[in-house]
Amino acid sequence: MSTLDAWQDRCEQLFVAGGHAAARRAAREGIEELGPHPDLYCWLALGHVAEDDDDHDDEAERAFRAGLALDPDHLGLLAGYAELCLRADGFDRPGRAGRAAGLTQRLKEQAPDSAEAGRIEAVERWSRRGYWADIRMRTAVRAVEIEDRRRDTEAQARALTEDLSRGGPAAPVDPTDREALVRAATVEALAGPWNAPVRFLGRYRSAAWVMSAALSLITDAVLRQTGVVDSFSFWGCLWLLPVLLVDHRFRAVRKEAEARHLAALEASFAERT
Repeated sequence: MSTLDAWQDRCEQLFVAGGHAAARRAAREGIEELGPHPDLYCWLALGHVAEDDDDHDDEAERAFRAGLALDPDHLGLLAGYAELCLRADGFDRPGRAGRAAGLTQRLKEQAPDSAEAGRIEAVERWSRRGYWADIRMRTAVRAVEIEDRRRDTEAQARALTEDLSRGGPAAPVDPTDREALVRAATVEALAGPWNAPVRFLGRYRSAAWVMSAALSLITDAVLRQTGVVDSFSFWGCLWLLPVLLVDHRFRAVRKEAEARHLAALEASFAERT
C-alpha cells in the first residue's frame, strides 16, 4: 500500500511535468486508496485550476470545499481557493467572487508571513488592476512567452548540433528524463541534410528574426514606391514565414517528446503501486 507522501510526490511530479489530467487521476486514486485527505484534494483542485476552463473551475471549487471540510486551516487549500475566487468574474460567478474576501482574511490571520499569504497579496493587486494596467500586463506576459520560445528553440537547435556532431544519442534514452527525451526526439525528427536549413535558422533564430523583419519592411517599401501596392501589404510578411515554420517544427518536437515523457512518468508510478 502506498503512503500519503508517495501519492503527493506522484501528484507533484506529474503536475510539474505539465500532466494536469494525470495529476488529477493520481489524486483521485490516492483518495480511493487512502480515503479523503486534504492534501490530495488540494492537488485535485490545482489540477483542475491549471486547465483555466469554467467547467474545471467548478470542479476545482468542489475539491477545495471538500478538502477544507476536512481541514479548515489547510494553507494550500485556503490559498488556492482564495486565488480561484479572486480571479473569478464578478458578473458570471458573483458567489465565488464574493467568497474571496473571507478566504483571504482567514489566510492572513492564520499565517500572515507565509508564502501563501504573499502570493494572495500579489493576486489581490492583480485583481485590482485597471484597464491600462491589464493591457500592459498582457503585453508583458506575451513578451515573456515569445522570449521563452526563442530561448527554447535556440537551445534545442544548439543541442541538436552537438548531438549530430557526436552521431546522435550515445546510449538508450531514459523516457523519464525529459531533457534527454527532447534531445533524442529532436535528433530523430530534424536530422538529415534536408533539415539543414531548419537547424541553421533554429540555431540563429534571433538573427533570422531581425533579418526577416528588415526584409519585410524593405519589401513593403519597394512595393509601395514602385506602385505595385497603394499602402501596406502583407507580401513583405512572407519573409517571416520560414522562421515561423522553424519555430513550429521545434515546438512540435518538444510537445511530442514531453507527451512521451509524461506517459513514461505516469507508467513508472503505476508500476510502483
